[in-house]
Amino acid sequence: MRSTMAPDGAGPSPWEGCMQQQWFTMENREKMELAEARSSALWREEGLPELEVVMRRLATGGAVDRLGQIVTEHLESGGKRIRARLALAAAETLGVARGRVVGWAAACELLHNATLIHDDVQDGDRVRRGHPTTWVRHGVPQAINAGDLMLMLPFLAVSDVEEPAGVRAALLEAVAAHAAETVRGQSLETELAQLPGSLREAWRRAALGKTGALMALPVRGAALMAGLSAEESAALGGLFARLGVVFQLQDDVLDLYGDKGRGEVGCDLQEGKFSALVVAHLDRAPGDETWLRGVLAADRGAVSAAEVSEVARRFREAGTLDDVLGEIRRETVEVLGDPRMEAHPGLRRLARDLVVMSCAPIASLLGPWLRESGEGVRDITLVALV
Repeated sequence: MRSTMAPDGAGPSPWEGCMQQQWFTMENREKMELAEARSSALWREEGLPELEVVMRRLATGGAVDRLGQIVTEHLESGGKRIRARLALAAAETLGVARGRVVGWAAACELLHNATLIHDDVQDGDRVRRGHPTTWVRHGVPQAINAGDLMLMLPFLAVSDVEEPAGVRAALLEAVAAHAAETVRGQSLETELAQLPGSLREAWRRAALGKTGALMALPVRGAALMAGLSAEESAALGGLFARLGVVFQLQDDVLDLYGDKGRGEVGCDLQEGKFSALVVAHLDRAPGDETWLRGVLAADRGAVSAAEVSEVARRFREAGTLDDVLGEIRRETVEVLGDPRMEAHPGLRRLARDLVVMSCAPIASLLGPWLRESGEGVRDITLVALV
């Protein structure tokens, strides 16, 4: 079983830890490109202190109770606030002042964190962000309560947004719709093992829901607040949902071929998760199906380090790893080259920076990304668009 102990002392932030890990393996040009992406609107701090105040106010409900303390503890455990940053940055690129978007950014971040608490319960994960998870600290019943409370808080956050009533109504509808997509995606992921035939399309639908919906939501809301139509706002959000798939693909690769900061390689195998790598391998090497399903069916903690290494070796030799890395490249190029991105160059730059940061932990595996010259996207290097 995994350790539940948090590391002693305050370590680097999630951003700093990720970058420290990658910095010494990058070429000088790659370092320059990564530094450039870090300076983008996505990583500006403006609006974030106010965001934290809003989230904690909503978590406590104006009073100090046990559940509010649990939710606040979770919020203070760390995290890069990617969804909140995405909301703030997307609004800024569309001409909306960051100060107007703090409540919306808080709604997106609170919804994401609610799903994390429930996800840890379902997966049995004992460590998140270097700390024991909520259910480990406070038990499953209180973790469910904390997640349930946080599912309600985004609606309160949106109610405080100073926008016309029609815009607030559209934002509330978006929160509900994307929350539902997220839950449906999570549910589908848990059923992948029982589905017949090729699982690739089902895996993609699950990723679009579980991960993509909460990447789309910040952008959709920012576009609504910028005065774009409901249709265009949803379409732009949909492009960022596809970048959520990119994020999930890299996360699945990182789990087996990198370091997610959990002190263990191959956590997805221990959980019996049908990751992007597993799904791709079942297509590429059907002769391995019985063996691989046997590994995934083992009790949590029963998969040895040797078995994890054997899975990683087979995935490499069968071309499974290259297959998934290629999917990351294709998805990215298609999104950045979409004509709707061309109409909003600020959002396109934001999307590129999001991919840069998401894929930095597996940059050494991805290698150069190339696409023939032409309108829109030209060459994509290891970590950036040039």
